[in-house]
Amino acid sequence: MGKVITDKKLIAELLTRGVEKIYPSRELLEKKLQSGEKIRLYCGYDPSATSLHIGNAISINKLAQFQKLGHEVIFLLGDFTGMIGDPTDKKATRKKLTREQVLENSREYQSQASAYLDFDGDNPTQVLYNSAWNDQLNFKELIELSSHFTVQQMIQRDMFQERLKEERPIYLHEFLYPLTQAYDSVAMDVDLEIGGNDQMFNMMCGRDLMKSLKNKEKFVLTLKLLADDAGNKMGKSEGNAVFLDAAPNDMYGTVMSWPDGTIGVAFELCTNIPYEEVEQIKADLKKAKANPRDLKMRLALEITKINHGEKLALEAQENFVKTVQNKEMPDDIPNFKASSKTINVLDLLVESKLAPSKSEARRLIDQGGVKIKMGQDDFATISDINLTVEIKGEIIIQRGKRQYLKITT
Repeated sequence: MGKVITDKKLIAELLTRGVEKIYPSRELLEKKLQSGEKIRLYCGYDPSATSLHIGNAISINKLAQFQKLGHEVIFLLGDFTGMIGDPTDKKATRKKLTREQVLENSREYQSQASAYLDFDGDNPTQVLYNSAWNDQLNFKELIELSSHFTVQQMIQRDMFQERLKEERPIYLHEFLYPLTQAYDSVAMDVDLEIGGNDQMFNMMCGRDLMKSLKNKEKFVLTLKLLADDAGNKMGKSEGNAVFLDAAPNDMYGTVMSWPDGTIGVAFELCTNIPYEEVEQIKADLKKAKANPRDLKMRLALEITKINHGEKLALEAQENFVKTVQNKEMPDDIPNFKASSKTINVLDLLVESKLAPSKSEARRLIDQGGVKIKMGQDDFATISDINLTVEIKGEIIIQRGKRQYLKITT
């Protein structure tokens, strides 16, 4: 078992960097950490997609910081809660998933998290699945657990209030989600739960349940969300989420697409550069003493380096400079064999996976995001969704600034 580190400066940074709030107080958690007692903490990840994303990585990185100080870390996979679906910030009911879908989605989660957490060694991260205890609960026990919460507690949440106003349905299983997450804390007997500040309600439910059932204090640490100066989050719905399974070039390029207003907080949340340097970057940005483009390139390099290693990160940066800044085509454009010598452009974009659907392909074309190069001609922006592409000679399709595809039959 690794030794617990009680260095006051390291603990102070741990409880400051990227941290929004600590319950019941920072002072009490700081005192506990300085005592030398090994604490047990966790963060849970519902496998709603086949890859973790940068928002998940922020909390995983915070778990890693606790692990480096010698504390017991649990990487919890929500194979039970993932079937329910967290209603937090959702204006409509999430689609329920099967156990098989959830497990398939989570297949690469530990591998992706290993870029941050140590799953071996003297103080390895534990991987647990919350079906281990939730599958065992009977109806009587569920009723007993639910008696510790009120309908008023659940219904007052913002997204439920919005649904009531819009006369959208709220299903009973959505009320049970916070209870199910709360029971995770009890089942694992943790001292601390961490998560984004949008998870505060669910985490505080766990704190309440620990007090009721075990008469134990559970700390809750909420993290800042990755957002620009106007409060706009980087995420799937905004189209600028960084998934941890993204190729190095795509990961680097997506970070470069983030608004300048995210730079300071992204260095704080998504990198491991010294905190003093993060504070200096923020100050320089505020006083317009730094070039946002140069800082963003460093940010993209740091994030890509954590997830893919330095060599591939540097190659991704070189590719970005060549293809985007210098507007050159990459040397290794992948080939795609079309199903026909003449094909509608929407069908081509979907078939080649440059667009996930025809509606997305239309949106890309409407926004001027698709170009075509035929033979020795220059790239031309496609504006007609009814265009029929005749495939002969060398044809290259470009989506956005970074994606190129050679089309053949």
